[in-house]
This record gives sequence, C-alpha cells and structure tokens, in this order.
Amino acid sequence: MATFKEFRNNLKPNWCPGCGDFSIQAAIQRAAANVGLEPEQLAVISGIGCSGRISGYINAYGLHGIHGRALPIAQGVKLANRELTVIASGGDGDGFAIGMGHTVHAIRRNVDVTYIVMDNQIYGLTKGQTSPRSAEGFKTKSTPEGSIETTLSPLEIALSAGATFVAQSFSSDLKQLTSLIEQGIQHKGFSLINVFSPCVTFNKINTYDWFKENIVNLNEFPDYDPSNRIAAMTKIMETGGMLTGLIYQNKERKPYEDLIVGFKEEALAHQPLDITRDQFDKLVAEFK
Repeated sequence: MATFKEFRNNLKPNWCPGCGDFSIQAAIQRAAANVGLEPEQLAVISGIGCSGRISGYINAYGLHGIHGRALPIAQGVKLANRELTVIASGGDGDGFAIGMGHTVHAIRRNVDVTYIVMDNQIYGLTKGQTSPRSAEGFKTKSTPEGSIETTLSPLEIALSAGATFVAQSFSSDLKQLTSLIEQGIQHKGFSLINVFSPCVTFNKINTYDWFKENIVNLNEFPDYDPSNRIAAMTKIMETGGMLTGLIYQNKERKPYEDLIVGFKEEALAHQPLDITRDQFDKLVAEFK
C-alpha cells in the first residue's frame, strides 16, 4: 500500500512561501494514501492559475489543461477509465468565472469526480485582480474604486444545481481538509470541495487571521445533519458561506456513469476494439 510520500515527485512547487496551496497538495497526497490508492490509480486534472500547477506536483497521472476546462477533461478521463480515481482542481477564477458553466453542468451531471477549488478570492497568477469571489468594495488593480459586483456563492449554486456532495475547508486545517478529500473520493458521484486558500502576496484582506476569525466550523453543531438539503442551504445563508466541514451529501443518487444504458463496467481502455476498418472509415466519412 502506497504512503503519502509515494505521491510526491521531484518537482518543487513554485508557489509563494505561505501560499495555502501547499497544504492542499499535502492533503490530496495524504488522502490518496489513506483511502488505499496507488499512484497509478489516481489522475489529477487541473486548469490555469497558480492552482493549475498542482497536477505536476503530485506523483500520479496528471494533465494541466486550459483555463476553465479542467472539468470536461476530468469527466472524459473518468468515463474512459472508471478504474481511475479522478481529482480535478482549479482556483476560484478557473472554476467560478470562465469555467462556471462547466462547474454547474458537472455538478448536475454527477460524474464520479472530486473537484477541489482553491479559493483565494483574487486572481493571483495575473498579479492581483478582482475575482467572482471577491467581496463588494474589494480594491484591486481591476477595481481601484472597489468592486461593485455581488460576491458569487458557489455553495448555494452547488446545492441549487443538484449537488450530491458539498464540502468546504480551510487550507490551514490539514486534518479536516484531508478527511473531506477522503470522503469526496469515496463518494459515488460528483464531489465539490471548496477550500479557503489565502493568497499571501496579493490578497491582504482575506488573510489566515481573517479566516480564523470568520470561519464557522460545522463540528460546533453536533445536531447538524448533512443529509438535509434545506438545512444545508439555511446554514450556508446564515453564515454567509463562511462555514467549513461536510455541508451536504446525498448517498442515494447514482453517479452519471451508472445510469448510461449499455455503459460497461470495464474501462474503455481495456475493451477490445470491436470494429472493422470499413466500419471505421464509414464513421470518419460522416464527419467530412
């Protein structure tokens, strides 16, 4: 059985010292080992942005995609090879701006993929512009007078889109984050895990101390029931989305791939190519 050290490679992350993404990388590696995966059983698909680099820092199959398109690739990988555990990752700009359409449809489609969003409320790689997750009044190079737009609430959107697993964590809480990623991997269906990951270089508002002062941990509510969708939405709205833990899980709904008529359990990569050359040429001709 692989240890978390076997999910490391020789590439040194070039994130800024103190970036929350270091902890998210460590949590993915620990979670993969804790659920019994081997490196060749894991695929990490990422988009663009500081967070997009993570697919190259983990010893597993990896693909660094294009901006906002990590989820289409991740879903394709999963549908082609159901034997792989597939993790998609990206920042709040990648997942909730240019890639928001893909995020919503991946949620409602419910393919068995775990999506980890590194949420720092700013565009870090392009040197500090306002993102969809920035608060009203947030001043950056792109909004010098303060943002006039409403902050996007990904947790509310996820529940509204029919999510079957919604969680949120804080990068400095490695124990909780690792546990949530383990649960997300083991969940049969699409798992959204939003992670507060402070940008220490460009976001001087949403700092580690700021998050520690404002976060509400669901562990403080022993009677909270994550299977209650209405209660989950209520708690999100009561806390302004500043809560951590397992927010909602529906274990009854089947994943997308289990609902496709005729979809084989065996990975497509292992299935024989049962087609003649004439049949192949005919299929290709239809697209000319």
